[in-house]
Amino acid sequence: MASGRLLGKTAIVTGSASGIGQGIALRFASEGANVVIDFRSHPEAGEETRAKAEAFGVKAILVHADVSKISDTQNLVEQAWTQFGGCDVLVNNAGVEKHAAFLDVTEEDYDTVLDTNLKGAFFLTQAFVKRLQSAKKPGVVINISSVHEDMVFPNFSTYCASKGGIRMVMRDLAVELGPMGIRVNNIAPGAIATPINTALMADKPKLNALLANIPLGRMGTTDDVAGLAVFLASEDGGYVTGSTFVVDGGLMRNYHEQ
Repeated sequence: MASGRLLGKTAIVTGSASGIGQGIALRFASEGANVVIDFRSHPEAGEETRAKAEAFGVKAILVHADVSKISDTQNLVEQAWTQFGGCDVLVNNAGVEKHAAFLDVTEEDYDTVLDTNLKGAFFLTQAFVKRLQSAKKPGVVINISSVHEDMVFPNFSTYCASKGGIRMVMRDLAVELGPMGIRVNNIAPGAIATPINTALMADKPKLNALLANIPLGRMGTTDDVAGLAVFLASEDGGYVTGSTFVVDGGLMRNYHEQ
């Protein structure tokens, strides 16, 4: 029987077929939450996450959604309410990045990154909050941002734009939605060992240069992020809103271009 700090809650976690999203979905399940697993292109990975979540004794559903499409974001919320009778927590985790010097960025690259990382989170949050408002329920929004909401990242200008945008959206919504009992915060991971960093982790010189910039001397894990997400989603974080929580081993305070 499931137990924990999120017992009886339902959470949507976007991009939860792998990486940080998967880690958060599974940690939420271990704390008693029913979870909506969102995937875009790997149903088998999403199904694996769903099965692992249900092993904790909760219910989990798998929903295909490309968050850059507003109809898909609305369906994610609709599925949560239809199959679980409500939703309490939204984790905007789905994200992409494109490497390109600023002078080489294409409109397609810009749209891909901004539509997923910023527009997707914006309108999914809107759909989530509209249902909460109708039901007169409180709720929690957690955006998985990045240290690059504040720290420069040469050759990733679109990514930085999207994360800087989500920082200000979070701050604005914390003020707008606070009177409704809805808390909004960001988690800003640094270098986390996930599939998006596979190439980096395989490049020993680049990896060693990065580790030299991290005071704690290691890359982070999905568990390092997921533990904080549980705190923010639970009553332990009940008086916390409008803040970014950096999870980077000290990277942001110590980083300098080589």
